[in-house]
Amino acid sequence: MLAEAKGISTMNRNISMKNDMAPYFDGPRLLADIGGTNARFALETKPQQFEAIAVLPCNAYPSLKDAIAVFLASAEVTSICSAPIRHAAIAIANPVDGDEVRMTNHHWLFSIEALRAELGLQTLVVVNDFTALAMALPHLSADQKIKIGGGIEQAGHTIGLIGAGTGLGVSGIIPFGEHWIPLRSEGGHVTFSPFDESEVEILRFCWREYRHVSAERLLSGMGLEIIYRALLDGTKTDLDENLDAAEISRRALQGSCPVCVRTIECFCAIFGSVAGNVAMTLGALGGMYIGGGIVPRLGHLFTDSLFRERFEAKGRFSHYLSQIPTYLITAEYPAFLGVSAILSEKLAQSFA
Repeated sequence: MLAEAKGISTMNRNISMKNDMAPYFDGPRLLADIGGTNARFALETKPQQFEAIAVLPCNAYPSLKDAIAVFLASAEVTSICSAPIRHAAIAIANPVDGDEVRMTNHHWLFSIEALRAELGLQTLVVVNDFTALAMALPHLSADQKIKIGGGIEQAGHTIGLIGAGTGLGVSGIIPFGEHWIPLRSEGGHVTFSPFDESEVEILRFCWREYRHVSAERLLSGMGLEIIYRALLDGTKTDLDENLDAAEISRRALQGSCPVCVRTIECFCAIFGSVAGNVAMTLGALGGMYIGGGIVPRLGHLFTDSLFRERFEAKGRFSHYLSQIPTYLITAEYPAFLGVSAILSEKLAQSFA
C-alpha cells in the first residue's frame, strides 16, 4: 500500500457532489494541488467526484515527477485506472508564467511540456494554486464555508480570495457572461502596512532582518513565528524564542501561553486589514473568501478575533467594507474543485 510504503496520509474516501453524472469517456483525470509543504493528489472519475486522494510531503521526493509517479503507482490508483491517464491539471503555490516553473517555497523545478511528455499525457494544465482555489468558489456548498460577520454578496460582482499557509495567496474571480475569469496575482507580496503602534514595533523588529517586509512575511507560518519573536523581544522571560508555527497555534488554542494567544490575536487582526485591502482593491462586492492552511485550524481564536473589525476599519470606506461578506472556506480539498473546472474548460475548448 502507498501509505504503508511511504508513510503518507491516504484517504480512501470519495468527495462527490455530482454522482449522478457519468464517468468521463476518456478515463479518469489526474488532479494535483502542490503547496510548499505538501502535495495533494486525486483522480477525478466524473465531474467533481474525487477518488484515491493522497497527501505526500514534498520534502520526501526529489521532484514533482517522482511524487506523481509514486501516486500513480499506488494500489488505490491502479485499481481505478485500467488505461493510462490522458489529462491532468496541477495547481501549484507559485507564479506560473511560461513553460518553466520554479517553486518559491520549495526546491522543485520543472518544464510543463517536458513533464507532460514524461508522464505520457495528452493534456497538462498548470496554474497558480490560488487561481485554482478562486475558480472553486462558485462551486462551494453552504456546508463548505462559514460566514464571518455581516454583509450580503452582490450577484454579478468580483469575488476576492486570500489565504495564509506556507505563504500568503491572493486571487479573485471576475464575472464574464456565464463564466468566471480568475486573476493571476502575487498580492501576498505587497508591502506590509502597520495599523497601530504595536504593529509598528513588529515592523521595526522585521526591519532588523528584512529590507522589504511583505504582507506574506507576517501572514504565513513563518509570520506566526516572527510575530511571536517580536512580542518576546526585549522582555525578560523563560519562554522558548524558537517555537514553530504549529506549536504556537497549539499553545494558543490550549490557552497555556499568553504570548502565543497574543500572537494569534495579532495575526488575525493583521489578516483582517490585509483582507480588507484586497477587497477594496478588487471591488469584491461578491464576497471575500478565506482559504489556506492556517486560519481553518484556529477555530474560535479566529471567529472571535478582531479579523472582521479590522476588515471594515477603513475610515470613510468602512461602510463599503461592511457590505462585503467574508467567508472561511471549510472544504477539505477545495482546490480540486477549481483545478477541475479549469481543466474541463480547457478540454471543452480543445474538443470544440
